[in-house]
Amino acid sequence: MGVTDPPAHTIESCMHVSDVLARVGSKWSILVIAKLGQGPQRFNALKREITGISQRMLTLTVRGLERDGLILRTATPSIPPRVDYALTDLGRSLLEPVQALGEWAIAHRAVVEAARHTFDAQHRDAGSHD
Repeated sequence: MGVTDPPAHTIESCMHVSDVLARVGSKWSILVIAKLGQGPQRFNALKREITGISQRMLTLTVRGLERDGLILRTATPSIPPRVDYALTDLGRSLLEPVQALGEWAIAHRAVVEAARHTFDAQHRDAGSHD
């Protein structure tokens, strides 16, 4: 037999996919993408609407999303300066999967919570033997 073709999923390709998924799958990125799916927003509007996000975390999140080509930052010279964020075409292409993931989470929340409760109850007294 001859040499077989390498598998389609190499370690290198998986690492690249993991890198992208780390960005688009983060809690804050998903919330920013969802908010910007409603239309362009200013930084402070995003901060007000995303409960629990710090200014630093929002800054890091929008910079990362901008770097990855998912959002566009537009600075308007004015006093005070105005900065707006909007989804790019690439960012808009994420809206459907993000919405589907959110719907799945809502539909399965009770089942996940029950599984956590069962797991915690089983492991509370048993201690960790890992």
